[in-house]
Amino acid sequence: MSAIKFELVRAESNGHARLGRLTTPHGTIDTPAFMPVGTRASVKGLMPDQLKEAGAQIILANTYHLALRPGPEVVAEMGGLHRFMGWDGPILTDSGGFQVFSLSTLCAVDDAGATFKSHIDGAALRFTPPSAVAVQEQLGADIIMAFDQCPPQPAPADLVEQATHRTIRWARQCREAHRRTDQALFGIVQGGLDLDLRLRCLDALVEIGFPGYAIGGLSVGEPPRHTSDMLRRFAWRMPTECPRYLMGVGRPVDIIRAVDAGVDMFDCVLPTRNGRNAFGFTDEGFVKLRNSKHKTDSRPLEPDCPCYACRRFSRAYLRHLFLSDEMLGPILVSLHNIAYYHRWMRRIREAISNGSFAQLLARCEGQSAKQDHEEDPA
Repeated sequence: MSAIKFELVRAESNGHARLGRLTTPHGTIDTPAFMPVGTRASVKGLMPDQLKEAGAQIILANTYHLALRPGPEVVAEMGGLHRFMGWDGPILTDSGGFQVFSLSTLCAVDDAGATFKSHIDGAALRFTPPSAVAVQEQLGADIIMAFDQCPPQPAPADLVEQATHRTIRWARQCREAHRRTDQALFGIVQGGLDLDLRLRCLDALVEIGFPGYAIGGLSVGEPPRHTSDMLRRFAWRMPTECPRYLMGVGRPVDIIRAVDAGVDMFDCVLPTRNGRNAFGFTDEGFVKLRNSKHKTDSRPLEPDCPCYACRRFSRAYLRHLFLSDEMLGPILVSLHNIAYYHRWMRRIREAISNGSFAQLLARCEGQSAKQDHEEDPA
C-alpha cells in the first residue's frame, strides 16, 4: 500500500489539465501545486508560518546538501526533517540526481553511482541508488525520489541514451532498497528531448511500479519552447492515476503550459532567488526594484496583493532596503513572490474547477511573446 493517495477531482474535457488532491502522512495537497524550495531545510529568509500564510502546502528539500550538512544522522536523531525544520506539512526530498548535472565539474558518474567532491570542503561523497534512498529514509520526507542521472541540454544522443538507461537501472535498485512504508518513492523519467526515449523510460518505470512519476532533465539548457513542446507531446501519456511532477521548471507561463499538458506538481527556485535579487513577480511582469523610477513610488509591489509585503510597504521603501543592503528587502520580496506563485496556482485550480481554464490559458498565451523575450533575472 502506498504512503500517499492521489484523487483525480476533475479533468478538462478539451485538454489535459487536471484538478487533484494528494494525501500524504503530513497533510493534503491541492493540485496543480507549487513547492517552494528549501534546499538546506530552509526556504531562504522565510519562516514556516509565513510560508503557510502565503499558501504553501508542501515544500522541497535537497538530499545532497543535507547529506553534507548537517548529515542525515543528525536529522534522524532530531526526530526527522519535519521536526528539525519546524514544518509540519508535507515535504518532498529530491535524490541528488540533479546535482549530477548542476555540479558536474565536482562529480564523477559510473554505472554504480556518482562520487561528488564536496563544494564545502572537498571531501568525497558517494551516492548510489541504495544509499540515496537510505539518506532520504533518514531524513523522513513524505515523498522521496529515485536516484537518476540528469544529462544537460544540448547533449550528444549517445550520452542522453546512456543516462536514460542508467536512470532505469538505478530506479529498479531504488525500488528494491526502499523500506519505509510511510514514504512514497517516485520514479523520474529521463530522455532529454527524444520522445521515443522518454516513452521507453516511462514504460520501464511503470513496469517497476511507483506511486508517482516525475519528469526530469528539462529546463537544463534547452530553449523554453523545446521544453513546452516536449511536455505537450509527453506529459499526458504518464499514468492517469498517479501524480505527475515536473522538476525545476517554474516561470508562471511555463507552469500554466505544463498544467495544460497534464502536469500536477512543480518546484523552482525562481520566487526566492529573484526575490533576493530585487525582482518581484506581478501579473504585469517583473518589477525591477533597483530601478530609479521606484525611488518615490508609493505603490505596493502589486496592487490588491494580500501578502504582508504589499499590505505594509511601498516600492520606494523596498528599493531603499536593497540599495542599503538591508536583509529585510530580500525577505519581503521573496515572501511576495511565494505568495504570488500560490495565488497563481489557486487561479489555475479555480479555472479548471469552473471550466474557464482554456480562457485563462489563452489570456496568458496572449502575453507569452512579451514574457518569452523578457529578460529573466535568474
